[in-house]
Amino acid sequence: MHLIVFLAALIWVLVAPAYSETLNKASDLAGATANSLFHGTPDLLEVKLAVDQIVDPTTDPASSRATIDQMTADVLRMVGKNAASTEKLSALRRFLYESGEWNEHRPFVYDLSDPLGENPANRLLQRYLDTRQGNCITMPILLLALGQRLGLDMALAQAPLHVFVKYTDDAGSTWNLEATSGGGFTRDLWYRQKLPMSDAAVANGTYLRALTHDEAVALMASFLVEHHLAEGQFQAAISTADVILQHYPDFAYLLVKKGSAYGALLRSELAGKYTRASDIPADVKAKADRLYQENLTAFAKAEALGWRPEDGQAP
Repeated sequence: MHLIVFLAALIWVLVAPAYSETLNKASDLAGATANSLFHGTPDLLEVKLAVDQIVDPTTDPASSRATIDQMTADVLRMVGKNAASTEKLSALRRFLYESGEWNEHRPFVYDLSDPLGENPANRLLQRYLDTRQGNCITMPILLLALGQRLGLDMALAQAPLHVFVKYTDDAGSTWNLEATSGGGFTRDLWYRQKLPMSDAAVANGTYLRALTHDEAVALMASFLVEHHLAEGQFQAAISTADVILQHYPDFAYLLVKKGSAYGALLRSELAGKYTRASDIPADVKAKADRLYQENLTAFAKAEALGWRPEDGQAP
């Protein structure tokens, strides 16, 4: 009996460092993968397709790319290459959201069964192209991808748990386009009423402003952090978040996800292992304290940017 216990302990001593090293390598790889998104193509569509394929390797970026190229050509045939930006935008809206022969009488609609894209499969752009039912992530990204290919000045923007498009016309005026509602013009006030947010968050640019290119890449790459969290790969989620935050330090939503990853890692370290605080070994307690502090720090940074737990919830 004592021999069995000794052998079991010896095996753990030998295996534990190897297991830890494997986790560290996986975490490093996740971070390197995220970093590559910021140093590749400047085309945001390609970034989205790359992120989706990491999350779901069965996706076919070439097929999605070809579909969007064909859609772009179809819109240009409707309006002409030399049309004004307002005319191109009007044709794009019609092509996407109005039923007609141009879309085989299958317009792209808002999926009311999963409006926030909480089902990861519904966050994939390929699924939106196939089903033509989208959410507040896939719908603005497709609108942006097509708009940019048509030569329109578009950028992504955020509201709490929501993404929309900022469009600048030929006269230099900037408008909000709500992709989940026919790509219609929408005032900032509407977002503030429908998706409550603090004055501080708006003043700090946490919400309602056009994102830079790298910030838009960060927004798309945040899907990887959510994927790692769902898979229980908390260290990979943290490493990926750290890389993304280097490019978008004031990404409040991702700071919250990073804090959540530290909280989940802390629970996994302690859950069901100790009945009393005094039973926790000193080295484990030190690690737990560090995880707890990292959790608090991430949430504190998000709150300093104006983020609140109730953001986006109807009053």
